Amino acid sequence: MATIFTKIINGEIPCYKIAEDDRYFAFLDINPLKAGHTLIIPKTETDYLFDLDDDQLAGMIVFSKKIAQAIKAAIPCNRIGVAVLGLEVPHAHIHLVPMDSMDDVNFRNPKLKFSTEEFKEISSKISSKVIL
Repeated sequence: MATIFTKIINGEIPCYKIAEDDRYFAFLDINPLKAGHTLIIPKTETDYLFDLDDDQLAGMIVFSKKIAQAIKAAIPCNRIGVAVLGLEVPHAHIHLVPMDSMDDVNFRNPKLKFSTEEFKEISSKISSKVIL
């Protein structure tokens, strides 16, 4: 059975897409810790990040770097935090979270709520800065 992330890639579930190439897909987390919180996923459905082959994992990190640079250019913050948890969805993914302090990447923090228009504005700001 396809994961929710595979359904997002296939357009079966809507998302606020940031960017994609032939191997990876970036979209806003709908339960963000901060505005601009983005998920990076491989298009191949693999449960655990470290089950990806070396080429896929390296490519995912390089793709994540490009998205992180776009987030930093679009969303005021000191840095982009990177988190790999991997328990909530059985599809490898990386969280990129704009941060000003360590507390900004605490997944126990309450998640932010944005309207559809706010999500669209955030995704547009970030995607306009992406250079693949």
